Amino acid sequence: MADTDSPTPFHIHLVSDATGETIHGLARACLAQFEGVTVQEHLWPLVRTEAALRVVVDHIEHHPGLVLYTMVNTKLRTELRRDCARLGVRAVSVLEPVMRALQAQFGTGGTNMPGRQHVLDAEYFHRIEAMDYVMNHDDGQAAQNLEQADVVLVGVSRTSKTPTSIYLANRGVKVANVPIVPGVPPPPLLTAMRGPLIVGLTNSPDRLVQLRRNRLLMLKQDDHTDYIDPEAVKREVADARKLFTKHGWPVIDVTRRSIEETAAAILQLLAVHQDRDEAPEKPN
Repeated sequence: MADTDSPTPFHIHLVSDATGETIHGLARACLAQFEGVTVQEHLWPLVRTEAALRVVVDHIEHHPGLVLYTMVNTKLRTELRRDCARLGVRAVSVLEPVMRALQAQFGTGGTNMPGRQHVLDAEYFHRIEAMDYVMNHDDGQAAQNLEQADVVLVGVSRTSKTPTSIYLANRGVKVANVPIVPGVPPPPLLTAMRGPLIVGLTNSPDRLVQLRRNRLLMLKQDDHTDYIDPEAVKREVADARKLFTKHGWPVIDVTRRSIEETAAAILQLLAVHQDRDEAPEKPN
């Protein structure tokens, strides 16, 4: 029997002449702001011919709803808009306002090549190199190579060091992360080097205890340990902050931050750090 209490979903069609990653990510980011709304997404990637567009339009006719599109081919864009107007559904180009602004700024038109952002260029290989570096320098590994990093993240256990490192690697940033373990001194190179940006990550003791207890349960390990003792965790966090302060490392509290928000804050710090390093020295 059908559930008569289930809300009727809104249909949203995401039409792209490339992989659809751009428009899908944008749609998800915007939809996250609307609570209690049921949406059925229809993703249509690689729409580069009139035949492919006809399939999309037929589906829109059977499931009418908002159409968002990223298409650089002028003829296909025009046909899609015309068909949507005929069907009485709204079609919105998410790239056109930005492209018009860029054309006005640069005084020239774009290439109109679909999927141009996915070309295997130097930036792509730089991201692969960064990801390889992160994997080889996770959780204090290969500490002798810390100087090669763009960023070194330091913090006690369960302060999101690894997921933040991976997220930044996808932005082309070479990140190492070093755990602070009670009773174990940090690698000597960590406090001696001057090249990479070193950032301390911290978390509230209560949140750390919760995260660590969940981890022990998942691993089916004994929970009678200082690892989750509230007083021991408070001392651990306090000692870590003292280390950060001693060396003048910027600190980010991840207690109420998502990985994306933490990474954004680190990227801002990195930009300032790199600008400072590239600035010419003032004469005496």
